[in-house]
Amino acid sequence: MSSSSLFRRLHGIFNHSRSPTRIFNKPNLSLPSSATKKSNKSPAATPLTAEQGLQELANKFIKNSESKLFRRKKGTYDYTIRLLAVRKSFSMIEDIIEAQKKYEDIKDEGFATRLIMLYGKAGMLSHARKLFDELPALNCERTVRSFNALLSSCVNSKEFDQVEKIFREVPRELSIEADVRSYNIVINAYCEMDALDKAILFFNDMEKNGMEPDLVTFNTLLAALYRKGQFSDGESIWAMMESKNIAPNLISYNARLRGMVLEKRIQDGIELLAEMEEKEIKPDVYSYNILIKGFCEDGDLEEAKKWYDKLKESEVVPNASTYATLLSLLCEQGDFDFGLQLCKEAIDNGLVFHTAEVQRVVDGLAEDSKMEEANDLVELYNSNSKLKFKLKLPQNST
Repeated sequence: MSSSSLFRRLHGIFNHSRSPTRIFNKPNLSLPSSATKKSNKSPAATPLTAEQGLQELANKFIKNSESKLFRRKKGTYDYTIRLLAVRKSFSMIEDIIEAQKKYEDIKDEGFATRLIMLYGKAGMLSHARKLFDELPALNCERTVRSFNALLSSCVNSKEFDQVEKIFREVPRELSIEADVRSYNIVINAYCEMDALDKAILFFNDMEKNGMEPDLVTFNTLLAALYRKGQFSDGESIWAMMESKNIAPNLISYNARLRGMVLEKRIQDGIELLAEMEEKEIKPDVYSYNILIKGFCEDGDLEEAKKWYDKLKESEVVPNASTYATLLSLLCEQGDFDFGLQLCKEAIDNGLVFHTAEVQRVVDGLAEDSKMEEANDLVELYNSNSKLKFKLKLPQNST
């Protein structure tokens, strides 16, 4: 089925930003046709029409849930709940999830955990907690699995203050023993809150209680510490990880690389990249982007371009951030020819830039009397862009 106008508006809500974004396909989930037809009624009736369309969608979803095969479609469940959450249709979300309780699947903690997580992703933590509390009455055993789903729902709902409260209270009340994942969720919550001191305290408690931190634990802390400029603390955690014979992976290295660049230790970052390759950990687009951004922030266009070339030589595909970072400095330093090359590459790769970024390249080409190139870029962008606003040539151009 074709996507509806409301679906397209939601697509814009999920993806619109001032930064370039990759175009990608959504699951084949569209609103009923009644919500897609243009209404001849007054503008005041339009919100009601959209509401009716969403209600029909929710009703159809509940009907389809009667199929066991449909109930296994995790992606469809996730997408539908996200769609309704964006539209603040929380009563419909409740109708959908509550309707799942009548099936035998609810006795399976895995299925129940999915539902708890769905409430969390919708920002409905009180409903997630209510469902967790109801599981025994639904003949579903509660273990650390559903407990962790409840903790994750706190994080997904951005109700970080509830994470430690639930972590402390629920195991004591229900004789559930927290595991490494439980601790990781709490540590991540404190990192999200930028309460890194508390994250470290929890990390220490973890070891005191006989829990061995895993790679996820270390990566969570490394990413937060290096990102916040706490480089020495990050290095201490890195050393501890190595002392426990936990091998860093690509995520670990990218976190440390980011920390080095923030500390203006770009040469150390380059050496770290070489170490990754020696250990057969292939740098990805984020690795190269960190270095490119570092050189751009230093105003070193030649080094930034050199590392862009190395990215391409390594057969790594540039992403939106790669182009956006380079374009900004290219325009600032007047290298509009290379800017034109990057814009064309980005569009060929299915990337769409915020109009203002490409408009700067067009204006720069026009100022350099390269009107043919400017016009070609305008036509290429306007024929491919999914954004509402289009490029235009400067008014004084002919």
